[in-house]
Amino acid sequence: MRMDKKLTDRLLKIRNEVREKSPLIHCITNPISINDCANMVLATGAKPIMAEHPDEVADITAVSAALAVNLGNITDVRMKSMRIAGETAQKMHLPVILDLVGVGCSRLRRDYAKIFIEKCRPSVIKGNVSELRALCGFASSAEGIDAGALDKITPDNRAAYEKMLGNYAKKYQAVLVASGAYDFITDGSISYLVANGTPHLAQITGTGCMLNVLAGSFLSSADPMGAVLLAALLLGIAGEHAAAAKGPGSFRAALLDEVYALQDEILIREAKLI
Repeated sequence: MRMDKKLTDRLLKIRNEVREKSPLIHCITNPISINDCANMVLATGAKPIMAEHPDEVADITAVSAALAVNLGNITDVRMKSMRIAGETAQKMHLPVILDLVGVGCSRLRRDYAKIFIEKCRPSVIKGNVSELRALCGFASSAEGIDAGALDKITPDNRAAYEKMLGNYAKKYQAVLVASGAYDFITDGSISYLVANGTPHLAQITGTGCMLNVLAGSFLSSADPMGAVLLAALLLGIAGEHAAAAKGPGSFRAALLDEVYALQDEILIREAKLI
């Protein structure tokens, strides 16, 4: 499906606003991917701050344009900090994105995510499809923090996932994002299936975390659906361009370069929506 001019203009407006305004994005993420996440935020033109001490996160969130939180490699301190930051964002009507890393294999993270969603009402809830199935109360074939093959989203089963995840999205008035070979995005009324990407994205750690903070950067535009769609397209197309790298190390560097330098006209021309 080719994007119409209205959608194209909407996505480019978000991207250009972030470049012009350089919003501060508060990211509470895991130490495995924290450096890559900070650099991805910078690549959009936004400014990252990675504060996670419980005694300062409320102040940091209060002066930020958006909050991105991540359940990977969870600790007691980070759980406390994310809750404080999320409640601060809720009070100040700031957009929040929650990354459900590991909820498919960890009851601790799954229970925490449910409480966070109830109390903090994130604008976007992101995970792989197995994590989202677990959150929504469906059987999940999660393999650790990875999605199970039995759960994968395809054009053929899209309608079932529109209902399954769409109902949860409507209940919590959030955009749900299932990342994978196809990125599925829904708010319960409108859905997109993004076909851009490359297997190379699964060969380095933290690309799901990078998608989370890219979306968080664009969330400062106050258009959750547009922010997530732009982030998924940008990372997928950048990955396709970086795939010529000779190995995972050079791919990782090339991916950051492509997110930073990808021209608007190429982004729109190469977008693959189903």
